[in-house]
Amino acid sequence: MSKVIINTTNAPAPIGPYNQAVFVESTQTLYVSGQIAIDPSSGELIMGDIRRETGQVMKNLKAILNEANMDFQNIVKCSIFISNMDNFGAINEVYGEYFQNDPPARETVEVSCLPKKVNVEISCIAVKF
Repeated sequence: MSKVIINTTNAPAPIGPYNQAVFVESTQTLYVSGQIAIDPSSGELIMGDIRRETGQVMKNLKAILNEANMDFQNIVKCSIFISNMDNFGAINEVYGEYFQNDPPARETVEVSCLPKKVNVEISCIAVKF
């Protein structure tokens, strides 16, 4: 079993000892680390509007998927961590724009605190079919 490290400048650089994603060749599975709303071109943290924040998270996921020659249709599982369940509807609305058909399995969990005090973090698992 070999693994391939996936990193792209089109998504924010990791802020700790991890990679943006790891691709396991034997299972054709991509494990994408949790993404927050950092604009990779400016390094700016996008906050203040939960829809805009969620949109940036999804753009960051898309960039990593693209680097691995995948897209949202390859995602089989997402994990969404939010700081306030009252934001669920707005987050879900933006998230749903990326999954028009056959959305993946997922869970959404409210947590007490996320990195850099963001409101949403999303990770995913994708498979090359």
